[in-house]
Amino acid sequence: MNRQHTDSHNVCNVTMTGDATRGAALVRRSSGDQAAVHIRRLIFDGDLRPGSRIPQEQIARTLGISRIPIREALIALEREGWVTIELHRGAFVNALDEHAVRDSYELFGLVYGFAVRRAIERGADDLAPRLAALQGAIDATDDAEGVTRQVLAFHAAIVDAARSPRVRVVLRSMSGLVPGNFFALVPGALELERTWLARIARAVAKGDAEKAADGYARMMRRQGELVASLFAARGLFAAPGDDSNGPTGADDAR
Repeated sequence: MNRQHTDSHNVCNVTMTGDATRGAALVRRSSGDQAAVHIRRLIFDGDLRPGSRIPQEQIARTLGISRIPIREALIALEREGWVTIELHRGAFVNALDEHAVRDSYELFGLVYGFAVRRAIERGADDLAPRLAALQGAIDATDDAEGVTRQVLAFHAAIVDAARSPRVRVVLRSMSGLVPGNFFALVPGALELERTWLARIARAVAKGDAEKAADGYARMMRRQGELVASLFAARGLFAAPGDDSNGPTGADDAR
């Protein structure tokens, strides 16, 4: 089954339809994107372990696509650190690096912190009430999918108000790490996001760019800690001194 990936922190993986308060609609994914999502989920769920060979033919059959988008997906996943591609041998699952996982969320904090600074500096008059409405909807929603839509809309409202094409370019180059609904899969993530988005919304209402940016930095750093704990519990990190990247002695040729 092809399970979709919902990245609650990268608004440049979605497109907004109308007012941000109406939520975010997912962009139609390319076959390569779908394959990358599927492979990340197989690794995340433990169906593919560090050192095992990626079963490209099987994945192509499962998704009903050709090998070409599978190869595109593997190239993207190698850039992200999920796999290693070996000439004439195939692609193999890597053990992830805990520092890289934490760094990914620190970087999200820096980018969104920059965006909220620019939004406040550039005087987006309607931003504060939009964020207040979205934050209220986030607090009132318990459904993980519904919360995700509102959170994406919150971040998107800030990116839109920043009026910075460079912010969008940077976000497009960043990938989410949790292959599924972030708030359903990461324990404590929803409560953390609610707390910090409320603080960010209040800082924007006061025109306090420094506090709003600091709120993003703190929130994303803490989310990175939660994701790192989740990945460690699932055995996705290499043990200290253990080189689990690349092929093992017994390749999985499924």
